[in-house]
Amino acid sequence: MYIPEKFRETDRKALQQLIADYPFGTLVTLADGRPFANHIPFIMDGDDLLCHLAKANPQCGHLRAGKEALAVFQGPHAYVSPSWYQSAGVPTWNYAVVHVYGTATAIDQPSDLAGLVERFTRHFESGRADPWEPDYTEALLAAIVGVRIRVTELQGKFKLSQNRPDTDRLRVITRLESAGDPLSLGVARLMRRHAP
Repeated sequence: MYIPEKFRETDRKALQQLIADYPFGTLVTLADGRPFANHIPFIMDGDDLLCHLAKANPQCGHLRAGKEALAVFQGPHAYVSPSWYQSAGVPTWNYAVVHVYGTATAIDQPSDLAGLVERFTRHFESGRADPWEPDYTEALLAAIVGVRIRVTELQGKFKLSQNRPDTDRLRVITRLESAGDPLSLGVARLMRRHAP
């Protein structure tokens, strides 16, 4: 990923927090020299990423080959108008993304797979008034493959108007907050949190 130095985010906790806040990512592998992508939820397990795929998904074979995989996580993003600046500027987009590179191993053992599915369920059901209790049969578990991606590199790009004067940054934050939609509010929060 192209990352100008002003937008490079290297704080591992900030990168992992973006993944936790926006866990629906894109898993990319190569098959016969061509990119292959799936959109799936992930959870962090220490420095590793966990997910699962339908066994019929061809990407399972790509991952079993032990080749490098890429998981892409996109946080909040919003259009920024140059009319919001006090100084001259151009239209742009503010956003935060994390790219995770690593090698994958399959989780096939029924007990390990059941544990993974239960962990996912508890993670995403937590905080609900009436959380669903996992009750997977062996037949359902046999239809999926768990995946552990051992992270070898994290890349973060938080493009949050760091290249603009402080007065412009504050004006962008104010405009995004007044827009009121979830993505604009998310960008404004990140901008406040990551002020230079």
